[in-house]
Amino acid sequence: MKFHATSLLIGLLLCSLAITAQPPAFRVIAFFTAAEDAAHISFVREANQWFPQMAARYHFVYDTTSNWQQLNQSFLSRYQVVLFLDTRPEGPAQRQAFQRYMENGGAWIGFHFAAFALTPSAVPQNWDWYHYTFLGSGSYVSNTWRPTAAVLQVENRQHPTTRGLPERFRTAPNEWYRWSGDLRQNRNITVLASVHSSSFPLGTGPKPSEIWHSGDYPVVWTNRKYRMVYFNMGHNDMDYEHGTQQTLSHTFSSPVQNQMILQALWWLGTRRDTLITL
Repeated sequence: MKFHATSLLIGLLLCSLAITAQPPAFRVIAFFTAAEDAAHISFVREANQWFPQMAARYHFVYDTTSNWQQLNQSFLSRYQVVLFLDTRPEGPAQRQAFQRYMENGGAWIGFHFAAFALTPSAVPQNWDWYHYTFLGSGSYVSNTWRPTAAVLQVENRQHPTTRGLPERFRTAPNEWYRWSGDLRQNRNITVLASVHSSSFPLGTGPKPSEIWHSGDYPVVWTNRKYRMVYFNMGHNDMDYEHGTQQTLSHTFSSPVQNQMILQALWWLGTRRDTLITL
């Protein structure tokens, strides 16, 4: 009897160790800059707290780096998914490495400012493959202000990113972008979610151009030629007026939006379509 009890205990311990030793479902590397814009810095800090919590819950690895020199073939080979949290690579070698990674089956999620490009500006449109071929959005044209929540229309409820989501849902507050590229006319682009008309007027100004009253604004999409999803979200509201730079809103405060992001990440990381319940 004593022998059997001891054997059972050893067996349970071995099972526990086997479960603990299971390899992660996939590995994620998030690149970020987190400089200058307080709202983008706030989002990066929030993301680098939220994603590790999700990694622990759903058993994947989430690593981060602000060293864009690590955007090279050797480093990227360790990861199944790359995230650009707030910016894009600027060096030619980094850009070439990322393009090769994506063309060879790598996966990517980009947030908000990662797609920004405007000539002339500090971030000019000088990377045609990324902005026109890969993202399809072209250059930045305009934005809403202040950061405000929007009601989104889920346009493709069969895609792994949006499967199981309601037809419409309310986002966390965000600064929304408009682009020069017509994503609807790009045969490689599948729009997953766009601003619903019930959101208008979207933005509060003070400039009239910063308030959208009508129009078609895709905000989440994928390119069928690559394993990627772009989310226009990633700009928290900040206390600019009083100079405190305190965060007034949080990107990961919308459960449905969070589910969409996690489902995209899981699909890209595992190549499996999985409904996630938060």
